[in-house]
Amino acid sequence: MGGTGSGTVTMKTVAEALGVSVTTVSNAYSKPDRLSSALREQILSKAGELGYGGPSAAGRALRSGKNDVCGFLFGAELSHAFSDPYSVLFLAGLSEAVEEFGASVLLLRGAGEQEDEAARLLQRAAIDALVVCSPADQRRGLELLQGRGVRVVGTQRTAEGDWVAINDTKAGRLVGKHLARLGHRDVVVVTSSASRDALEEFDYRPGRTGAGRPGTFEDERMRGLAEKLPDARIRVVAAPFHSRASGREAAGYALDVQDRPTAIVALSDVLAMGVWDAVRERGLAPGREVSIVGFDDVPDAGFLGITTVHQPIREKGRLAGRLAFDTELTERQITLPIELVVRASSGPAPSPARVADRQPG
Repeated sequence: MGGTGSGTVTMKTVAEALGVSVTTVSNAYSKPDRLSSALREQILSKAGELGYGGPSAAGRALRSGKNDVCGFLFGAELSHAFSDPYSVLFLAGLSEAVEEFGASVLLLRGAGEQEDEAARLLQRAAIDALVVCSPADQRRGLELLQGRGVRVVGTQRTAEGDWVAINDTKAGRLVGKHLARLGHRDVVVVTSSASRDALEEFDYRPGRTGAGRPGTFEDERMRGLAEKLPDARIRVVAAPFHSRASGREAAGYALDVQDRPTAIVALSDVLAMGVWDAVRERGLAPGREVSIVGFDDVPDAGFLGITTVHQPIREKGRLAGRLAFDTELTERQITLPIELVVRASSGPAPSPARVADRQPG
């Protein structure tokens, strides 16, 4: 490799070697249309000979004030984003939209309940916009980002700000109304909470979900469900992680008791698929002996025949990306349509005698 023999090779080094200005070398990388093809090739060839790899991305961003990056703040561990079909579909739509603006997507991990750490992580992110799953988790960090001009787009309905979301309370009502019509009065709700190390069971009351935070999508879905099942016993089983395995574990905990529920509602389809596994493992028939209902309508839920609330997941991601970069988009708070999709996993509540016949032990 060639070189000057005196430290780091810079744009100035290349310019001096060719007898041109630093601006001319810079244009070879950032504004090639301003140079002849021959001059640009000469500059790039000399740069390669000297070992110069091009301008610093950080420096270019500092000069332009843009990073061409949209952050996506996932609500759990990043590894779960790739095993959750909802997240995969959402990210596909988000990526499709931001690519239209010449930008990329950067996955950012949340920091759980450590608010100061979360704020520091967000402050270090070189992004132009941020799409966030749970604004309530990261309020301080989001305020700091907005203070430096980063556009924040939420995926839950709030009074202010930009967001694309569904009416989660309405989604819960759809499920509650469906189960009430089928005669279910003993219901277990399976949810997840990254803040716990083990399963926890408790009777439902407003404002207390598996995550324990009012205003989250879990809380809204629970509230809507309870509104349409006023006479039902509703118990919550909270699992440590949001995964199919956690759904299976939580459902097993709920089923291996004398007072087994007649219906299990999972607050997402990935958890509902785990519930389906647990029901089948115990020789029970989904929809006849135990009803199963989920939320989101991911493809595998349809394959298993799980009743669920459909939302346009990929379109949700695409619209979030547009809100992040399209400042001319006039509608800044978008509520997407939902519908209950009834499949074989839900049916009439079995009679007490029939439930007793199939209890464990």
